[in-house]
Amino acid sequence: MRAVLIDALEKQYEAQISAADAVIKLILEKSVAISDHVGVQKELDCQLHKVATAEEKLQVLKDYEIPSKEKDAV
Repeated sequence: MRAVLIDALEKQYEAQISAADAVIKLILEKSVAISDHVGVQKELDCQLHKVATAEEKLQVLKDYEIPSKEKDAV
């Protein structure tokens, strides 16, 4: 059950990274049409924060994974 929960969280964080990455790319590639640069900068910062947070959580989650030797014993 532990592995299932860890896998689910891993996928959740990866999805958050992918979603934020898509928004970042749209902002950087299509921002010419947007006149409110302050709003663009704020949104870009928000999306980068989402990526950083999810990546940090993924890294911390790795500390809780069961090493393969212990998995075989369980």
